[in-house]
Amino acid sequence: MDYFLTEEQQMIVDLARQITDELIIPQRAALDESEEYPTAILDAVAQADLFGLYIPEEYGGFGAGTFEIVLALEQFGRGCVGVATSFAASALGAFPILIAGSDEMKKKYMPDIAAGKKRAAFGLTEANAGSDASGIQTTAVLDGNEWVLNGTKQWITNAGEAKIYTIIAITDKNKGPRGASMFLLEDTDPGFSYGIKEKKLGIRASATRELIFKDCRIPKDRLIGRQGTGFITVMKTLDKSRPGIAILGVGLGQAAIDESVTYAKQRVQFGKPIIAFQAIQHMLADMAIQVEAARALVYAAAKHIDAHPKDMSKASSMCKVFATDVAMKVTVDAVQVLGGYGYMRDYPVEKMMRDAKILQIYEGTNQIQRNVVGQELNKEYTRAS
Repeated sequence: MDYFLTEEQQMIVDLARQITDELIIPQRAALDESEEYPTAILDAVAQADLFGLYIPEEYGGFGAGTFEIVLALEQFGRGCVGVATSFAASALGAFPILIAGSDEMKKKYMPDIAAGKKRAAFGLTEANAGSDASGIQTTAVLDGNEWVLNGTKQWITNAGEAKIYTIIAITDKNKGPRGASMFLLEDTDPGFSYGIKEKKLGIRASATRELIFKDCRIPKDRLIGRQGTGFITVMKTLDKSRPGIAILGVGLGQAAIDESVTYAKQRVQFGKPIIAFQAIQHMLADMAIQVEAARALVYAAAKHIDAHPKDMSKASSMCKVFATDVAMKVTVDAVQVLGGYGYMRDYPVEKMMRDAKILQIYEGTNQIQRNVVGQELNKEYTRAS
């Protein structure tokens, strides 16, 4: 469908599509097999100036909004969700700095992130703190002019590859959620190390490791925002980033449709291509309907967030739930359309199905997102009454 993109927005789509078609798709199977981080591809993304899409011009970026990030990520997700996640995770790590960091901090760190010279990562999840972020046990204690961090973060995307990390830690155990603060760490900070690289079901091109802080010392001015505002920054960050995960589901779903239709037109059974059979047509029709509906919702949510940055939780969660659930269903259907071939690694849909599952889990499970939507509805109807 025609979404009436501006000339600049179409340019973003065209750039991302070119990188996807020429670099990502030809390498996705090899990257999945080797579990290699896609450095060369991300360098090409940097050369195309796409790492700076969401970063204001005064800090070296393009100054675009959530909708523009969504347009680029849709194409990357169509190619490989593992590669796309590596790109998106850098934005996730940078958002806390943009949301709550000082002007000095933004001037120091944002230009290198915008240029793709340094990638970022976001550290929230721990062994006992996932959906329940209040279970965080990593601590930060002020010692003179330095903060001292101790603890671990688990399943962190871009860990070991990023140079800049935004980390939430407890600074006052007696204040509950108001006792958490956000910090900026550099990969060379003393006492900061990594666990082994995790081996995953899907998105194998992305790097996932544990972050380990053992008396890790950082300068006092690396506190992001005010002390005690860490959870607020985290919530704002995730609200802003979730449409990016949603659109990965749309891109992945579109890729699954492309492969399914191509196969169905070529596969002949009972003397005719299987796309001529109504059973297959109905499956493909449902796949197309669901993906287009998901695309429309994510686009609308992204535009809403750009226009109403203080009112984004419900729209962000709604689009994340719907689009990623669609991705899971559509990729499973794609494997079914291809039959035995779909189950083989020689065809890309088995990888698509494996990649789809994480979209329902990371950056807040879809069950948690439904909680958010329900809570927001409760607030809205309470105010109305």
